[in-house]
Amino acid sequence: MSTTKRKSRLHKCLICDYDLCTGCEICESVCSFVHDAEFNPINTRIHRVRIEPVFNIALACQKCEDAPCIRACPEKALDKDEEGSVLVDEDKCNGCGFCIRACDFGVISLHLDTQKALVCDLCENMREEFIDPEVGKPEPQCIELCPREAISLKTVEQIGEETRIDAVKRLFGEMLKEYES
Repeated sequence: MSTTKRKSRLHKCLICDYDLCTGCEICESVCSFVHDAEFNPINTRIHRVRIEPVFNIALACQKCEDAPCIRACPEKALDKDEEGSVLVDEDKCNGCGFCIRACDFGVISLHLDTQKALVCDLCENMREEFIDPEVGKPEPQCIELCPREAISLKTVEQIGEETRIDAVKRLFGEMLKEYES
């Protein structure tokens, strides 16, 4: 595969640093607000997961290469855009929930009122009145408003690089400390 083809297929997804996440639920609230103009965490596209006693993390669509949610939809209401985001055609979506059952990450839900599938769109479809005039375009509000800066947007290559660095630090931590001193 050529580099140009590979780069055009790179996608970014929301990543939450569980060391920073406190489970405050601001990401869920702001998501529902900028899309529906009301604070309703049931209608969110990002989901806070709390595993007691102290583990918190936020999850959103991981933009799977061969997305099982798209394959599972009998109405062909889900598709991908050029950035890899899963799009929901609300005219075709009948709320059957097959996409929800097919999602390996459990991040698709149904809108409480419309009964249409909700998938993170990186705020591309946020209401215009909530777009920062200084920025002039939609941007993920969960990232902007997270008080601990726990949420970020990263490519799969960035995630892989960070994982490799962490692995080397774990494996060779003592040697690195000796080298640094």
